[in-house]
Amino acid sequence: MKTALVIGASGLVGGELVKLLSASSEYSRVILLSRRPLNIHYPKTEVRVIDFDSPDPSLITGDVVFCAIGTTIKKAGSKEAQRRIDLEYPLNLARIALKNGAKQFVLVSSLGADHNSSNFYLRTKGELEKGLTALNFPSLVIIRPSLILGNRSEFRFGEKMAVVLMGLIKPLMFGNLKRYRGVQASAIAAKMVSESLKSVQGSRLIQSESI
Repeated sequence: MKTALVIGASGLVGGELVKLLSASSEYSRVILLSRRPLNIHYPKTEVRVIDFDSPDPSLITGDVVFCAIGTTIKKAGSKEAQRRIDLEYPLNLARIALKNGAKQFVLVSSLGADHNSSNFYLRTKGELEKGLTALNFPSLVIIRPSLILGNRSEFRFGEKMAVVLMGLIKPLMFGNLKRYRGVQASAIAAKMVSESLKSVQGSRLIQSESI
């Protein structure tokens, strides 16, 4: 029986993830790390409110860390703030969790993530992947979905337009284009849980078309 640590439980993928983990017989506890109280009351779940800028290491304890944190420049307010949320926070929490005995880290990244990318978003995601790899977790799972589909609590105009466009061109997306198809948040969460239950050491990269 494992203890799961979830970063980003209030997000689209994170919300689906918490549902699955709380229903899983493989996990006895599901600890949600959050900057503020969450209205989440599933079985086995516990919300731990922490200061992400200066977290208390005694609160960062668990066997498997699931990271689905992510924001936008519009919501964060600046590139610097987005980088802090998307890169610095999860990487720092990963270091602490590893020091406290965590054996596995499961990350939702992005299709096209590359620390050398000229695109700010993809570069930030790539830098996080690179930083996590350097920590040498016994097991690291990186999932790179394309456009994430689902009902968000916040409205994102650009994303809504992309969803409409995706629906129009999806029938034409075969072969190498298949990776660009949108992926339901619930499917990503299910993939995160299933990968966490595999007894595989080292790093594993899951591309969008394999979700």
